[in-house]
Amino acid sequence: MPWFKNLIKISTTLSNQSSSNYKSITPLASPSLTQFLQFTKDYSTNNNGTNHHAVAGLEPTKNDQKPRVVVLGSGWAGCRLMKDIDTNIYDVVCVSPRNHMVFTPLLASTCVGTLEFRSVAEPIGRIQPAISREPSSYFFLANCNGIDFDNHMVQCQTVTEGVETLEPWNFNVSYDKLVIASGAQALTFGIKGVNEHATFLREVYHAQEIRRKLLLNLMLSDVPGVSEGEKRRLLHCVVVGGGPTGVEFSGELSDFILKDVHQRYSHVKDYIRVTLIEANEILSSFDDRLRVYATKQLTKSGVRLVRGLVQDVQPEKIILSDGTDVPYGLLVWSTGVGPSPFVNSLDIPKAKGRIGIDEWLRVPSVQDVYSIGDCSGFLESTGRQVLPALAQVAERQGKYLASLLNRVGKESGGHANSAQNMNLGDPFVYKHLGSMATIGRYKALVDLRESKESKGVSLAGFTSFFVWRSAYLTRVVSRRNKLYVLVNWLTTLIFGRDISRI
Repeated sequence: MPWFKNLIKISTTLSNQSSSNYKSITPLASPSLTQFLQFTKDYSTNNNGTNHHAVAGLEPTKNDQKPRVVVLGSGWAGCRLMKDIDTNIYDVVCVSPRNHMVFTPLLASTCVGTLEFRSVAEPIGRIQPAISREPSSYFFLANCNGIDFDNHMVQCQTVTEGVETLEPWNFNVSYDKLVIASGAQALTFGIKGVNEHATFLREVYHAQEIRRKLLLNLMLSDVPGVSEGEKRRLLHCVVVGGGPTGVEFSGELSDFILKDVHQRYSHVKDYIRVTLIEANEILSSFDDRLRVYATKQLTKSGVRLVRGLVQDVQPEKIILSDGTDVPYGLLVWSTGVGPSPFVNSLDIPKAKGRIGIDEWLRVPSVQDVYSIGDCSGFLESTGRQVLPALAQVAERQGKYLASLLNRVGKESGGHANSAQNMNLGDPFVYKHLGSMATIGRYKALVDLRESKESKGVSLAGFTSFFVWRSAYLTRVVSRRNKLYVLVNWLTTLIFGRDISRI
C-alpha cells in the first residue's frame, strides 16, 4: 500500500530530525509523499535569514474543481453540518484536535460505568463518510492557530501530544467557505489552582480520568495504615457548579454510591460522600418547582448542597470565600463555558466575547466565513440575543447552515467570493424545545418552556426519566452507538455497573 509506505517515510524522517535537534520540519523530497499529502513546495525565509518549510497544505481550488468547505471543530455544530453537507457539491475538510464527536449529555454516565466510553464517542469518518473515502476530503488532527481572511487560508499546527518521535509542524489549508465551530472552553473565573487540580467534564478523557481517580481512591482507602481523616478526604467527591452537568454527575455518583459502593466496597461505604457547591441556585434555568424537586431528591440521595464561592483550589482542599476549607479526593469542575484563546485572538467583531454573526450565521466583516455553536453569538446590530451554549442550539445551527451552503453551491456560489450578492433565503430562527436533566434514582426533570418567563409543561420523576432516556437515545448519531447505549443501560439495570473498570 503506497500510503502506508509514505507514512513510514514520514515517521522515519521526523525521527531523524528529532534526533538532530531540529526545531522546524524540513520538506521531504519524495514525490509520492507530496502526492499523498497534496502539499505545495513553497519555501520562505524567516526574520533571521534561515530557510524553513512554510508551506505544507492544501492549495486553493480551481474553477473546474469542487469548492472546499473547511470546518474548524468536531463538536455538535460542526458535526451536524458535516453530516448534512452535500458532498456531491463540496469537498469537506475538518480541522480539529479531536477525531470524534462526544455526545456530551451522556458523558456523566460514563464516569461511573453506567455507559461505556465508546457509547458516547462517534468517529468523524462515520458522521461524514466522504472524509474517509473521497480523494479531496480530509480530516486533519490539528489546531487552528490563525486565519488569513484576505487570502482565504487557515493556519494550523498538528497535534502530536504523546508521540515522542514527532514534533508539531505547521501547515495551511485554503478554503472557499470557512465554518468556525471551534466551541468554547471551561470557565475557571481566574481562580488559582483550578486547571492544575480539578477535572473538567467535557471530553472522553476527562471522564476516563474521573473513573481512574475514583477507583484509585476506593482502593487506597481500604489499605491498612490510612487514617480516618485521610479516608474521609480520599472518598470525598466535590462537584463545583450546579448546572445540568454538575447536577447530573452528582446524581450518577450518588446512584453509584448507594447501589455499587455499598454492595462491593462495604469496608469504606460509610466514608464516601458527595458535595455539590453552587454560588446561587442549582439548575437556575429550570422551573422553580423542578429546582425544589431536584434539591429534595439530591439531598435524599446523600448529596450535600453547599452555597458558596470558591476562592482557591489546592492539591487536597478548596477554600471558599467565607474561609471554609473543603478537603477532597476528587474535584470535578463544571461552571459553564467561555471564549477560547483562539476565538479571542481573531481580529473580528465580537458579541459578548464570541465571534459576531448576522442572521444567516455569517461573519459579516469578512467574506465566505460562517460561525456556529458555542463560539458564536449574534451581533447587537441584529437585534437578537446571544443564544445559550447548548447542544440543541449548536445542532440546529449546523443543520441550518448545511442547508444554506447546499443551496448556495447549487446556485454556483460555492467558490470563494462568488456568493456576495446572492439571496440566502430565510434567516436562522431558533426555538427552544426545552431542557432536561437526570438527578439519579431513575428520576429526571423535563422543562418544556420556551424561556424561563414563559409558561409550559414541566415534568419530574420516573416519567421524566423515561422521556430523558428516550430522547437522548434517539439523538445518538449512529445505529451502532444507539445499540451500545441501549445494551449498557439494560446491563446496568439488571447486573449493576461494571465496577472492575471504574
